[in-house]
Amino acid sequence: MRYYSTRSTAETRVFCTLDQALNSGLAPDGGLYVPETLPNIDFSALTPAWTPDWTLAQTAAVALRPFFEQSRNQRAGNHESRNQRAGEYDSVLAPQLEQICAESLNLPMPQVPLQPASHQADVLELFHGPTAAFKDFAARFLAACLMRLQAPGKHSTVLVATSGDTGGAVAAAFHEKPGFAVKILYPDGRVSARQAHQLGAFGGNVQAYRLRGSFDDCQALVKQAFSDPQLRSSVSLISANSISLGRLLPQMAYYVDASLRFAHRHGCAPALIIPSGNLGHGLGALMARSLGAPIAKIVLACNENDVLARYFAEQPARGEYRPLASKSTLANAMDVGNPSNFERLQHLFGVPDQVSAFSASDHDIRRIVHTAPQRYGQVLCPHTACAVHAFEQLRLKEPATRWLIAATAHPAKFDEVVDTLLHHPTPVPDLLAQMLRRPATATPLDNAYSALRSLLQSDAD
Repeated sequence: MRYYSTRSTAETRVFCTLDQALNSGLAPDGGLYVPETLPNIDFSALTPAWTPDWTLAQTAAVALRPFFEQSRNQRAGNHESRNQRAGEYDSVLAPQLEQICAESLNLPMPQVPLQPASHQADVLELFHGPTAAFKDFAARFLAACLMRLQAPGKHSTVLVATSGDTGGAVAAAFHEKPGFAVKILYPDGRVSARQAHQLGAFGGNVQAYRLRGSFDDCQALVKQAFSDPQLRSSVSLISANSISLGRLLPQMAYYVDASLRFAHRHGCAPALIIPSGNLGHGLGALMARSLGAPIAKIVLACNENDVLARYFAEQPARGEYRPLASKSTLANAMDVGNPSNFERLQHLFGVPDQVSAFSASDHDIRRIVHTAPQRYGQVLCPHTACAVHAFEQLRLKEPATRWLIAATAHPAKFDEVVDTLLHHPTPVPDLLAQMLRRPATATPLDNAYSALRSLLQSDAD
């Protein structure tokens, strides 16, 4: 598969390999890398495979194979000179794809029914990884790829902005990996206390920096660093945010797996409801559906940062994109006013059919978190509560639809909200409890690119 920048035209388009895209993060023109095509895959061959020992990793290897290998059409086409070598755009990782998937995507993701069964909805629990958030899947996959691409003796800096969960997942994936230093930027006071502790508790090759500002500020500084050719000539920077294809591809793969399992169990394609901030998660589901995964529709669940809800509104407003400064909400990991992956979504899909979006207020989040144990038999994090809010808006209008709701983080990571509303502590997963017992520290960083540039340059000197 070949990749190119969202900001290129047919005349200026320059293709690269997946390996080059993974190492670069952003394209040289500041755009995001996208695949040249979205292939169609016949997943019906996997239907007999749904036995108890069939794994997500096996599904992922099937779904991701075209993205690691050059298609026959490309090899036979006239896009390049006639001297193009067969396989020139294959990833060097292609022979190791099954192993990469097996070691990184070996996390459980059960589908647990909402109670009572008449709701016709399951919750896809994506928070059983080492940092209790869905970001663990993609961060581990990215690390497994980059470790194999890293040249012996080379030193790279993994630079990441986080609204709460990405940074912890990236830190866990790259912690103590030789040749990599991880620098995490997060908005001071705008992540939960347990998220902040997690970010600062790794030590070693992982350093956390608290920035006075919003996640959008952190993200803007990181993008500026990746677009700085002079800095990048002296510092080997690697992106671990959702702008990286290494984050997007595994998210696509687990929605293929989840929808196939759902369809096998229920006999119909699920309608997905996905909490959305930077849009990588929702875009992964869109790509999975484009590949041929049985997904009936996709609903994006937002908090009061409702840029996507407005974009996917009913006509005549549908398709009007107006990013705004982000607001602080109870669902802090989705406090994004200008989602990075919107550029990819618009380039690949425009305003796709069968996609809608809903926003939830803090009042909605409090109500759902407070009542969910009695109404649905589950304890929910604030982000998953946004998805359940969207479900409540839709289920009465569409009584025949079967829903699959993505639960993106364990509720124990948001004890200030969840425990306060439920009036009792939420059990903490063992790995998170171990992390919370470790000391944590984060260094203040000025909200200025000069400060970040100096920090990155000093490490290289």
